[in-house]
Amino acid sequence: MKKTPGRRDMRRFDRRSAELPVTVRAAGNSVQGGIHLDSADMSEGGAFLRSELLFEVGESLDLEIPLPNGSVIKAAGRVVRVSRSRERESVPGMGIEFTKLSLQDRRAIAASLLKPGAPAKAVGDKNGT
Repeated sequence: MKKTPGRRDMRRFDRRSAELPVTVRAAGNSVQGGIHLDSADMSEGGAFLRSELLFEVGESLDLEIPLPNGSVIKAAGRVVRVSRSRERESVPGMGIEFTKLSLQDRRAIAASLLKPGAPAKAVGDKNGT
């Protein structure tokens, strides 16, 4: 019997807890501003954004993510998962996969997640290994 890999098994990058402000707007929307959300975790490949306002799975988004070093990451992303749960274990929000992110910005995210004071264990890893 072939085992179907879980979501965590399919990820190319480990996610780490990261509470960063993120400005989100529907792709192609030229309106100034956007919706301000907070990330719960992030990796070089995507993020989980906490929100009760949810976009649809498959929807394309433009994101701006200010990093602690003062740089601002601009990325395109796609909603790959929506969590509507309000249970204690699950926070409402959206899993976002980055679909367009420069190599320089990808490296900036990786560096900010590895800085001293950044969480050392990957999200979902209960024993820190």
